[in-house]
Amino acid sequence: MKIFERNLDGSVRESSQVSVKTVLVISPDVRLAVELAPLLAQHLPLWPVVEWKEYPDLRVLAETLASRSPTFCFLDVGSNREVALRVLAVFASASPSTQVVVLLNSNDPDLILSSLRQGAAEFMLQPLSSEQLKPVLERLARLNPALGVSDSTCKVIALMPAKGACGASTIATNLAFQWRRLGLNRALLADLDPSTGVINFLLKLKWPYSFLDALSRSGSLDGDIWRGLVCSTHGVDVLLAPENGVEPMVELPDPSPIVDFTRSAYDVVVLDLGEPFSPWSLSLAAATDQILLVSTNELPALRSAQRVLQHLDRNHIERGKVRLILNRYNPEAGLTQDAIETALHTDVTHVLPSDYEAVQKALVEGKTVAGGTPFTKSLQALAEVLSGKSAAADSTPKRKANSWTSLLSSFLSRSG
Repeated sequence: MKIFERNLDGSVRESSQVSVKTVLVISPDVRLAVELAPLLAQHLPLWPVVEWKEYPDLRVLAETLASRSPTFCFLDVGSNREVALRVLAVFASASPSTQVVVLLNSNDPDLILSSLRQGAAEFMLQPLSSEQLKPVLERLARLNPALGVSDSTCKVIALMPAKGACGASTIATNLAFQWRRLGLNRALLADLDPSTGVINFLLKLKWPYSFLDALSRSGSLDGDIWRGLVCSTHGVDVLLAPENGVEPMVELPDPSPIVDFTRSAYDVVVLDLGEPFSPWSLSLAAATDQILLVSTNELPALRSAQRVLQHLDRNHIERGKVRLILNRYNPEAGLTQDAIETALHTDVTHVLPSDYEAVQKALVEGKTVAGGTPFTKSLQALAEVLSGKSAAADSTPKRKANSWTSLLSSFLSRSG
């Protein structure tokens, strides 16, 4: 029996085995497999699809499933119901964890009942459609959350710097890994700063593709293509910015198709946006669920944060999804949190401490900041707040405003 797996370009190659986190399609009917392929690419975009173009020898199937079982199997039972039901029985005995969805070419109640009795989890009728597959996957996911089937709960969070060197890229990089520690299995970190993206430098990553390649394929993105565009490090997928950057005057295409695609593939997506006033960043801001505006508590950064907030307001970005984050907070060297909230007329969602030594050590090593440091502990608390696992809590001691901070606050208020 020959086993085929789809390549990045949509062609097929012979494959030697079925692996976990894999979709197995068993169908002698080529037309049925072709009909199913785009639906799987849409609803299970990052899952490898292995195609068996004939019913397997039952002994070989049992041996294969004993060592490597797929998560899903889409089984054509219409081409030969007797053989297909025997195949289904092998799955039930040798790999009960595999969710088998039977495919029928007609509405045959007796065959549907026989399939369910033999262990099928769901069934679909030709013509196959997204309207059939989506609720099937949703029902299976509700019954078994461990399947890891993505749904509409994906959270897309954008990090936007008030000005350069506020640390937004460092926060974005480390925040993506904090989500992993909270138990979300599929996390994406995307460097969408077209001119000065630095995540490849922060993590010492080299990859031949960038988000420009994703943009060029936005009309045909599927899981096979996407797996070739991203690299993975410590369980987090990373989409990099172009190595040589993009000229500031170059007009980039609409990024929303990329954001929409990632929603179907991940539990959480962290975007590093770069310069906040470009049409590119504004389009991304509109497509995200939350915007973390990163500033320090120094006066120039806060003045820039004020301008960014006004810019987002003018362009109808809901203020409710913008959250102000203070990085490298030092109340002795700038405005206090109280003064900032008064001057900017917005709450501070979270304060990250100044932890220069730990951050610089991670930068030199090309790693995320080590666990147990003040920065990492504070970032973990932020991730829990954003995920809804804990309520926002201000643990930063607030210093009483003195005449100097009151003067700075007054200046910000006037300049707004």
